[in-house]
Amino acid sequence: MIQLESLRAGYPARSVLEDVTLTFGPGELTVLAGPNGCGKSTFLRTILGLQPRLGGGIWLDGQALERLTPRQRARRISYLAQSRNVPDINARRMVLHGRFPYLDYPRRYRPEDQLAVRRALEQVDALELAERPMAELSGGQRQRIYFAMVLAQDTQNVLLDEPTAYLDVSCQLEVMALARRMADEGRTVVLVLHDLCLALRAADRLVVFAEGRLQADGPPEKLCADGVLERVFGVTVRRVQTASGWRYYYA
Repeated sequence: MIQLESLRAGYPARSVLEDVTLTFGPGELTVLAGPNGCGKSTFLRTILGLQPRLGGGIWLDGQALERLTPRQRARRISYLAQSRNVPDINARRMVLHGRFPYLDYPRRYRPEDQLAVRRALEQVDALELAERPMAELSGGQRQRIYFAMVLAQDTQNVLLDEPTAYLDVSCQLEVMALARRMADEGRTVVLVLHDLCLALRAADRLVVFAEGRLQADGPPEKLCADGVLERVFGVTVRRVQTASGWRYYYA
């Protein structure tokens, strides 16, 4: 669980978000949405403690963020940044990075670490990629490996910044299915998406930021119906009922 009370996020000379009070709970897939530059990535980095908060409080599983060491934080919350360098290692070693919070230096992998990596690769259907160099993998394959790394890290809370960026449609749906599975397993999953229709389709809950403030928070169908999305994004969103659930489109 992630709890925020009157959070103020941004930079010493410029606040980006003001007075954000939210709770993200287990088993819930929450999408953060908002115009470019509204502070979504800054918000995630502040929750992680990678960027100092300007005010308010943050709690991870009931413990104040400032009372946790970096290692303790890494055992409670994992993060996939939007942009990542592709290291010159194979996929298995990439997934092993998720075990770093549980190892002393110098790092010596234990049998339980290897087992956690194998299980994570199996969960994302990527065991056959284990010995492949990361540089040789497609964008969708790499994203599966990064998700396996998150699973190997074994945290209750997961933050994902634009996990579908630069992927084709089929890979986007695959990535969202993996995020959905994490939430269904009881994790707290919070991710940033720019594709509003995909967000509405996939999320249990949509949180919308704009103009430095929290603008809306609720189920996708409610936000679609009450005009918030049209006001914030300047687009009209409609939906149609299909055999597999609601589908959203721009009118």
